Amino acid sequence: MSVQSTIESAIASLSPSERRVAESIRSNPSIVLSHTITELADASATSMATVVRFCRSIGLPGYSHLRMRLATELGLEAAQFGPTLTSGSDIRVEDSLAEALAKIASLEKLAIDETIGAVDLAGMETLVGALDRSSRVVCFGMGASHVVAQDLASKLARLGLNALCPADSHDAWVHAALAPGDAVAIGFSHSGQTEETIRFLDIASEQGVFTVAITSVVKSDLARDADLVVRTVARDTSLRSGAMVSRIAQLCVVDAIAVAYGRLHYEDTVDALHLASQTIHKSI
Repeated sequence: MSVQSTIESAIASLSPSERRVAESIRSNPSIVLSHTITELADASATSMATVVRFCRSIGLPGYSHLRMRLATELGLEAAQFGPTLTSGSDIRVEDSLAEALAKIASLEKLAIDETIGAVDLAGMETLVGALDRSSRVVCFGMGASHVVAQDLASKLARLGLNALCPADSHDAWVHAALAPGDAVAIGFSHSGQTEETIRFLDIASEQGVFTVAITSVVKSDLARDADLVVRTVARDTSLRSGAMVSRIAQLCVVDAIAVAYGRLHYEDTVDALHLASQTIHKSI
């Protein structure tokens, strides 16, 4: 996973001073290439020691390693997308509309590539096996994540699974509490800190249900007690109404789960999808 995406997923768990370093890099990644550690510390209103702690918090030994990794990363992204992201992934007030749209396109492509690249294949096989053995699948998320949870439930239902996505948190909690032991509960939260979704998985876990957290933050409260974590990778923007890029990453995971499950019963899956398509066309 890229350094910038690592920073994005870790930023909520950093100390306030380390977060200032992260925000400086997030808004302008090339600052690491043009500034010494002392200059970056001054620009972030922190200290050299804080910059070093920040590097270690994101899994790098020190500032020189951060510079080398970012130099390589920015070079590759410039070759792939042009200079779009060298000024930072966030959309700035001085960006033209063309630049803002180019950033969104680049970030969404990166979200798909990095999310698929981060898929734990063994974990995905475990999830598919649990789905195949389940008598019920309950999906849930709040806000934009609810839309994605609905999409997964719909896809799995069309593949013949007893899958549903409750309309609100209270319904979700009740379904989790009443779920049979062989059920699967899947919670979506980009931040991993959505209280209603955390409670949903906690209740399901209390019933002995296999729980799955789909989140970008693997050290989050949602992920902590889940039986399985499926990671999404996204560099979102401050203009994130409906969580633009993070939603794309979640939808990518939804498609991956549906395809992974469909492979288990390939002929039945093709027949089910064909029947669904025919039924819809006959009804129009």
